[in-house]
Amino acid sequence: MTLVSAAVLMFFVMDPLGNVLLFLSALKHVDPARSRFIIVREMLIALAIMIVFLFAGRYILDLLHVSRAALTAGGGFILLLIALRMIFPTSERSLREEVEGEPFVVPLAVPYTAGPSLLATELLFMSREPERWPVWLGAVILAWCASAIILYFASNLGKLLGEHGLTAVERLMGMLLVIVGVEMLMAGAAEYLRT
Repeated sequence: MTLVSAAVLMFFVMDPLGNVLLFLSALKHVDPARSRFIIVREMLIALAIMIVFLFAGRYILDLLHVSRAALTAGGGFILLLIALRMIFPTSERSLREEVEGEPFVVPLAVPYTAGPSLLATELLFMSREPERWPVWLGAVILAWCASAIILYFASNLGKLLGEHGLTAVERLMGMLLVIVGVEMLMAGAAEYLRT
């Protein structure tokens, strides 16, 4: 996998376009003048978490005796569940969390940006080809930069597309994530059956 293809995959898994509505919902009680500062802070926290997991995740997996096949299948399963909730949201099981006051780390940095599927994708890359860590680090940074730009302008996108437009984008991203999730799930199952 090349730097660009890894970055594109991480971008889709990070799902910033689908997260625009979630960010706007979480920040609705915050002063609009402070919202962008919070987004920058939360995105930097998410980046730090992603980089830590990129380098320390393998050792955590070794400590827990988690196989690569289980990691791949588990990441795909989580991604599939998230994607299905994006496509078929209900009032009881919406991805939007009610946040009182100013959000800190949860839910903007984790799980909206540095979610379990993204962390599993990073761990998968590093466990398969640890010697290519500069490529994986570059992919994380590229995907994060693209996501940060989109989310920084979340309020502008909200005004431009409106709630119906953002919902349509969220559903479209959900459909793409279903494909990625199923692919990860099948890859994990195939790897397990080969061993």
